[in-house]
Amino acid sequence: MLIIDKLLLSPIFATVWAARQIQKAIEQERVMEPELITAQLSELYMMLETGKISEQEFQVQEKELLDRLEEIQEQEPGIQKADQTGSETADENIVVERSPV
Repeated sequence: MLIIDKLLLSPIFATVWAARQIQKAIEQERVMEPELITAQLSELYMMLETGKISEQEFQVQEKELLDRLEEIQEQEPGIQKADQTGSETADENIVVERSPV
């Protein structure tokens, strides 16, 4: 009976396993999103410094990224607090002093 039960319930077990894997992937993406935005901001600053984008384009893209980062912080402050301890040095790298043009 035990083997028959396992055979009959295997589709349910497979569905549960797949759902857990999807949930883990979503959680991981949610945790990594602030780091990805920080990296995008850093890249954006470099593009501005090298002249690949204009000041106006930079401001638009920077506002979008900062708004998204703020939205994430409001939604899940627990993730951000844990993230801030490890990424304080990364935030320092983002600060770019611009000379007046």
